[in-house]
Amino acid sequence: MMTATARPYDVLLVEDDLADAMLIGDALSERGARNLTQVEDGMAALDYLRDSENRKPDLIVLDLNMPRMNGRELLAIIKEDQALRTIPVVVLTTSAAPDDVTGAYQSHANAYVTKPVNLDDFNRAVQSIDAFYLDTATKLPRE
Repeated sequence: MMTATARPYDVLLVEDDLADAMLIGDALSERGARNLTQVEDGMAALDYLRDSENRKPDLIVLDLNMPRMNGRELLAIIKEDQALRTIPVVVLTTSAAPDDVTGAYQSHANAYVTKPVNLDDFNRAVQSIDAFYLDTATKLPRE
């Protein structure tokens, strides 16, 4: 159920596992996601993000292990891109390897949650981004 402080927001879910995508999508909808766009890999995510016809998401939920372009590569590109770097990114992956966690935060991920998805942990991660960014930051004009 949507909390009283949540407001609708747009999410780009970069996840190649359909079952995980459905679970995550349901959890995000309960938190207030109004538009959820799901793509299966980093290349598709970049295509979506760079298409001027698409609205930039308020949040990106990113798996690390995907075909064509993995989440590590995509995260680095997003955070180096002037037009994309302010979008918060939650890494949601099966890897709890210290190198992956450290690497994600060094690449400026806003949160790191491991699968199988503990919905409480996931909701806390999204909620902390809500408090820090979605509800308090000044929004940049959308193109």
